[in-house]
Amino acid sequence: MHTLNATRRVFLITVAATGSAALSARALAQAMVGEKDAQAVALGYVADATKADAKKFPKYAAGQVCANCALYQGKAGDAAGACPLFAGKQVAAKGWCSAWAKKA
Repeated sequence: MHTLNATRRVFLITVAATGSAALSARALAQAMVGEKDAQAVALGYVADATKADAKKFPKYAAGQVCANCALYQGKAGDAAGACPLFAGKQVAAKGWCSAWAKKA
C-alpha cells in the first residue's frame, strides 16, 4: 500500500510540473512585440500596417503586412507569428516594419 501512495504522489507531482511547464512555454510563445520595444522602434514596426509612417518609411506600400513578408514564420490565417528580427516574440500578421520583403 505504501508503494501505491508513493506512485500516486510521483504521478501528481509530474502532472503538475508538466502542466506548469506547458503553460509557461505557451506564455513565452505568445509574447507580442510592443511598438515601443527598442528593436520595433528602430524598424518602424506597427501592429497595424495601415498606421505605418509612409513619410518616414517611403518603402511602405499599401498591402504590405507581416503575413506576406518573407521573414514571417506564422501560418496562413494566424493572427500573429514569429519573426527572426524579434527573437522570442511574435508580430501581428497585419503588422509592418521597414524590413518587409516580398514572400517568394
